[in-house]
Amino acid sequence: MQLIQEHPELSAYLAADEAIDHHHPRVRETAARLARDAEDSYSYARLAFEYVRDTIPHSADSGDLRVTWRASDVLEQRTGICYAKAHALAALLRAEDIPTALCYQRLAHDDGSGHALHGLVAVRFHGAWHRQDARGNKPGVDARFSLDGERLAWIPDPESGERDYPVLYARPHPAVLSVLKAAPDRPYLWKTLPTELPRTR
Repeated sequence: MQLIQEHPELSAYLAADEAIDHHHPRVRETAARLARDAEDSYSYARLAFEYVRDTIPHSADSGDLRVTWRASDVLEQRTGICYAKAHALAALLRAEDIPTALCYQRLAHDDGSGHALHGLVAVRFHGAWHRQDARGNKPGVDARFSLDGERLAWIPDPESGERDYPVLYARPHPAVLSVLKAAPDRPYLWKTLPTELPRTR
């Protein structure tokens, strides 16, 4: 699949916004701490990925009912679903001037009850975009940081109505951000998650 930039300028993928608030002290502090152990930007990107994947539990796995969406809150509260963890990883990467995009998949629920959007990121290295999924590993999920072939949590099955969306977004999709901001808790969020990605105007 060919990934498509929503914006032609790479600077859009370094910008801060209300969700990817990489100027926040919490984000800067975490980025600086990770950068101390990194030899180069590639090493930093891998460390940031593993930090978000491994030290911030996916709230569905941990049973946490809180809903986070702003990167600094995800890092502080140490919880979030896939979208929130993607926002946190994007903020940590952009804090170190690594262009990072948000991207999405449509995946079927495990129980076959329908579909939901899944959020991940793409990083820009060596003139190309590389998707990464820091959702958090569990039995049956073994996502890893890779610039040499994707190691994502899931590969969509078109026969099951699943798909990859090729667009690389500089900001969270409005359909995603609106449900995150409106949800008082995760059970409510689960009922309102978008099932597909509508087009933006």
